[in-house]
Amino acid sequence: MSAATTRSRTPRTPDRLCVEAVELARAAAEEAAFPGVVGAHVSAVAEGDRVVTHFFESKEPGYRGWRWAVTVTRASRAKNVTLDETVLLPGDDALLAPEWVPWSERLRPGDMGPGDLLPTDAEDLRLEPGWSGEDTPPPNSVVSTEMAELVEAEDADVTDRAVVPVRGSITSVAEELGMRRARVLSRYGLHTAADRWDESFGAKTPMAQAAPASCVSCGFLVAIGGSLGQAFGVCANEFSPADGRLVSLSYGCGGHSEAAVMPAPLRPSPPVLDSMASDEFTLRPTPDSGSVPVSESDLPAADLGHS
Repeated sequence: MSAATTRSRTPRTPDRLCVEAVELARAAAEEAAFPGVVGAHVSAVAEGDRVVTHFFESKEPGYRGWRWAVTVTRASRAKNVTLDETVLLPGDDALLAPEWVPWSERLRPGDMGPGDLLPTDAEDLRLEPGWSGEDTPPPNSVVSTEMAELVEAEDADVTDRAVVPVRGSITSVAEELGMRRARVLSRYGLHTAADRWDESFGAKTPMAQAAPASCVSCGFLVAIGGSLGQAFGVCANEFSPADGRLVSLSYGCGGHSEAAVMPAPLRPSPPVLDSMASDEFTLRPTPDSGSVPVSESDLPAADLGHS
């Protein structure tokens, strides 16, 4: 282990001759680095008896916050300071690469693309053995010996060799219900899936907090079967942000079926003046109307035959 990284927990008094060997340390750093990337002297730290590390600023592009560390030392009762090692070390605010994480832990939902295969571990906590109708797993099961031999081939063609069950048997009923599988979701798998779905479309989301009502009373909710149907359903409202998604029954949005019921059209009161009906007006008073009798001189002239 280098002297620059093995500092004592108790403070030491730096050796005077080693502290004064700044130019020796700079020359060593400039020899190890590219020209012009060694900056000003930052500090000198005692690493042990007559062992001092000099730190210089690093102007290397891409190494922000890093420092050149040059360790010098001298023998007991000697006045000649010698070089121990030169190394580039990160500082407190150095730009560092993230810690390496295995691919199985780096994988996130949505990372798989067309053609990608994600094998599941035989001891995956999200799955548990299902009912297959026989003691041995089917040939295409990940826990079968035959499948383990096939996957070693580069282009193994995996096919379903399961025998078609007789109609009306327990095996056929189990297959219809989706139970005839090598493994099914365990309670842990169900709980983790429910927590993940509730985080995206659950009661604690901002959309649900501002919704007028929850999905349990919405007409656009499509019910699902199984135990998860007690807490989730599928949204079928094309205007909802959760259209086609699995939503919690406590989720809600502004597209609730009963959120904006159209009011009944208003019926206006009858008009005082009816402008739509036609009124009859007589050209001359009738004899029984009680008006002044019309004399013969007031009658119009006979028709002269004008066209």
